[in-house]
Amino acid sequence: MMRCLICLCLIVALCSLPPARSAQQAPQQRPPQPRPARKQVLAWGDVRYGTQHDSVSHALATIERLGRESGLYDTYIRTDSQLITKQPITVNGRPVNAENLDYFDAIFFFGLREIELSDQQKADLMSFIKEDGKGFVGAHTATTAFFSWPEFGEMIGARFDEHPWNIIDGTVVIDDPLFPAMKHFPSVSVVKDEHYQHKDFSRDKIRVLAHLDAGKLDLKNPRVHRTDGDYPVAWSKMHGKGRVFYATLGHATESWDNPQIQKMYFEAIKWAIGLSEGETKPLVGK
Repeated sequence: MMRCLICLCLIVALCSLPPARSAQQAPQQRPPQPRPARKQVLAWGDVRYGTQHDSVSHALATIERLGRESGLYDTYIRTDSQLITKQPITVNGRPVNAENLDYFDAIFFFGLREIELSDQQKADLMSFIKEDGKGFVGAHTATTAFFSWPEFGEMIGARFDEHPWNIIDGTVVIDDPLFPAMKHFPSVSVVKDEHYQHKDFSRDKIRVLAHLDAGKLDLKNPRVHRTDGDYPVAWSKMHGKGRVFYATLGHATESWDNPQIQKMYFEAIKWAIGLSEGETKPLVGK
């Protein structure tokens, strides 16, 4: 009789256990989260594969603060590339509480060099911009990134080709004073920064918003490669349906305390997420 009771207890206990998950069964993903009312910006500063500029941390924090104070957007700050995907995010086979690209309206990018992305991540990033019509705002070192990835260069509009003069007082001339990120600049101003020289760009494919006055530069510097004296400082363009903005400014930490630089990138983000309008067609005759 005692033996029968023990067997009955074991059967009841086994029946009450949850069913074992098959080894082939994929981990259950969390249900899609409701979209917040405000726009969402991913501030992406992956510098693991290059030399970090001291300004990156302050730049990302500044972008976050400007969004919070204005009430126009929320910012996710990431110094890795985990969220650059449209796929479910898992760690060791388990779902993690992380948003992917589908959650965001724009990317603010201050990364550099050959950031490690899988082919799927690259495809997802381009789809985010080109097909989904999301925004991309690149700061300073953004044109140094992904030299081995041709579509990134096509998307951003140019490739870094040295900073021949290092940090100098450059004379910045505004080409499009009506573009939201340029409206607050005087037509000509002196800006101290690590001004870039670019290659693989054409004014037929980008709308140059500001450029350096070549007449004020040392063009005999041996690292000067351009023969046309064309040194854009900021531009806008489209990549498919997506709005793209880039500016060379922001090398030094103190640059991000400059109201002009803050406003430029803030207005660029507003434009990238569709809260203002500005042209992307190339300027004829410039």
